[in-house]
Amino acid sequence: MKWKTEDGGWSPYLAGALVGLLAVASAWATTAVMGKTSFLGASTTFVRAAGLLERSVAAGHVANNEYYAKEKVQVDWQFMLVIGIFGGALVASITDRSFKYEGVPPAWAKRFGNSIGKRALWAFLGGVVAMIGARMADGCPSGHGLSGLMQLSISGFAALAMFFGTGILIARFVYGGRKNE
Repeated sequence: MKWKTEDGGWSPYLAGALVGLLAVASAWATTAVMGKTSFLGASTTFVRAAGLLERSVAAGHVANNEYYAKEKVQVDWQFMLVIGIFGGALVASITDRSFKYEGVPPAWAKRFGNSIGKRALWAFLGGVVAMIGARMADGCPSGHGLSGLMQLSISGFAALAMFFGTGILIARFVYGGRKNE
């Protein structure tokens, strides 16, 4: 197995194996330390971050909010995981020399133009829709997909199929389908 791709990037097989090991380690460690199994996921962390920000300006509202009581507004291991994902991706892209700043990705610019404001607006709106969906599903694609598949859960398989299927349809709609150039 190659550790790097031909263009110098990380091998997807290596990255997948490492994520698998992380998923198993997280389930084992949380069971051993907390006494209950907790799986990989990220969407709840964003809710907790919103709760932390809101608590700084309206502590009473957070304390009396039923949802925040359920989700426990705190910095926990999943919160640190999200920070580690950002940090790890940054370190990996710097070490393999693939890091570059892009205000507007080339595929977006080709279809919609170079407006950073327009790209930021649509990225924000897409994030809002994704977060609403993740909260309605009580978890994000990584939680349902990775952790669900790790448990051989039928709902994990169904959720992952829906995530990929919907992603393909939206990408074809947004970027106009597949064109050979």
